[in-house]
Amino acid sequence: MSAAATESLTRSVEDYLKAIYQLSPEGRPASTSEIAHLLALSPPSVTGMVKRLSEHGLLEHVPYRGVQLTGEGRRAALRMIRRHRLIEAYLVEFLGYSWDLVHDEAERLEHAVSDTMVERMASALGHPEVDPHGDPIPSADGSIHEPACIPLSELPAGAAAEIHRVSESQPDRLRYIASLGLRPGVTVKVLDRQPFDELVTVQVGAEQHVVGPELGRVLQCLMLEAR
Repeated sequence: MSAAATESLTRSVEDYLKAIYQLSPEGRPASTSEIAHLLALSPPSVTGMVKRLSEHGLLEHVPYRGVQLTGEGRRAALRMIRRHRLIEAYLVEFLGYSWDLVHDEAERLEHAVSDTMVERMASALGHPEVDPHGDPIPSADGSIHEPACIPLSELPAGAAAEIHRVSESQPDRLRYIASLGLRPGVTVKVLDRQPFDELVTVQVGAEQHVVGPELGRVLQCLMLEAR
């Protein structure tokens, strides 16, 4: 499939490619069931679409493991991710949106705006490297820098870290996370870990909060810092 063809992909195809990218950290194959769960579709529907995308050279099957993006599929996925994250950043910076409301708006707009508008947004924003949640924004040439981070749930007691990324899109969860002061750029210190229930007590400024394992995994991109 040519570069020109990838620019005319349907919304459904774009959603599939973006979902498979998100499910494939470090190139790990994504299973049909994982794709179906993320996109809220039936497994038979996903199986049919996966076959079509493979025939068009956007996916390749990994026997007994699932599918992964080809080079062409990866470029198309990163193009959509760039659009989505730049739109989120623009909505927060210039239109007064809070970070808990931008995901759904960006989902709608990413399929409609032109490449020219996206690049003008990038220029107006000063070509940011991350979106409001700390997710890296792919460059216009399709490259992306994914820094090595550690989930909060895996940090040892006594560790100090800077929150680098909040991998969450649900508005109610983002509002709760914000109420705890847990945003990208904030420094936290792990005061205590419970060995069995995985509860982590962290200090955020002058406050202390107990973070459960689910929230700890959402705050998955934390950069350890020496103190």
